[in-house]
Amino acid sequence: MEVIAKIKIMPSNPDADLKKLKENVKAATPRDAKLREMGEEPIAFGLKAIIAVVTVGDAEGGTERVEGAFAKVKGVESVQVISLDRI
Repeated sequence: MEVIAKIKIMPSNPDADLKKLKENVKAATPRDAKLREMGEEPIAFGLKAIIAVVTVGDAEGGTERVEGAFAKVKGVESVQVISLDRI
């Protein structure tokens, strides 16, 4: 069984190149996870977050590896799972 997670990725700088940041997040996605889509969400004052939708196995701590990989990307301030559902 798998779960689908929506993950909010906050850039460390409001002027960050989101296109480049998305490419780096995509490259950092662990092999056992599937990146389904990636978009942007306005936050405030011109700041935008990246919203990544990934599927991972339904094992305990399934999204932790993905969160950790995304958090290590240069230019990422924070990573937060905002929704999680079984599929």
